[in-house]
Amino acid sequence: MSSTGSTYGDIHRYEPARESTAAAIAIVLLTVVEVVFVGLFTYGLVSGWGYSGVGNMYLGFILAVIFIDLAFVLLLYRKEFLPDVMIVKKRRRKWEDLYIREEQQHGADSLGNAWEQFKHAVYPYYKR
Repeated sequence: MSSTGSTYGDIHRYEPARESTAAAIAIVLLTVVEVVFVGLFTYGLVSGWGYSGVGNMYLGFILAVIFIDLAFVLLLYRKEFLPDVMIVKKRRRKWEDLYIREEQQHGADSLGNAWEQFKHAVYPYYKR
């Protein structure tokens, strides 16, 4: 579904989300795993695992797993349950649009053609 105009704020493209059941089940399972690892991390903090070198590495590993699991949950949710929407936005003028003309886009020769410069200096209405 898309609107016809291209004015600011119009929806240019709209694709609804797939909302698959497999993705919902995967999100629920990953959330359960997330809760288990958060509980284990909390237990490790309370029990003082962080005071030993090996326990500190173990806590760091659990924290990394928690964030990776959370990333997968958010990735699945974003891909399967959010619609793909493209909205027309207002384009701002870039510095190239303000100060550079089209014939100057590749740069200007500092010396140029001396004979052409002489012609323009002598006769200002000379055609380019």
